[in-house]
Amino acid sequence: MTPEGFKDWRKSLGLKQKEAADKLGLKKRVIQYYEKGHRDGKSVAIPKNVELACVALALGYEAYDGAVIAPRGVEAEMADASQES
Repeated sequence: MTPEGFKDWRKSLGLKQKEAADKLGLKKRVIQYYEKGHRDGKSVAIPKNVELACVALALGYEAYDGAVIAPRGVEAEMADASQES
């Protein structure tokens, strides 16, 4: 995820930096570093776990309760199959 992509994600959810930080369990300053892409002249990479958390939040998951989540497309196939029966 690029710094621009991260900022676009936040804005697409209508979140302020502080709100995004709270949802991701981070400090606001870290969000600012991710959006800039650097800190003190050094590159700042957005960790994979943060990227995945962004996807989860974009899909409406605020917390994970351990339930099995069907892979993308499987739910539609199951619905189609039940209608054919």
